[in-house]
Amino acid sequence: MSTIRVSDDVKERLRDLKRDDESFNDLLDRLSRSEKDVEAIAESLPPVDDEDIQQMDEARERLNESLEERR
Repeated sequence: MSTIRVSDDVKERLRDLKRDDESFNDLLDRLSRSEKDVEAIAESLPPVDDEDIQQMDEARERLNESLEERR
């Protein structure tokens, strides 16, 4: 185990980023993952087909419309 010194401001920002079920160690591990780690995770997911893309586009459009109505 190691100790890392951070300012109170940084600690507050980290606390805001931390999920309820996460320790600070888990948070720092999540934030420090490399782009290659993310690519490896993405490669393990099933492929996205045209129907999935269409559904995501439609959901995004509905969300944008809903946000516009709230303005």
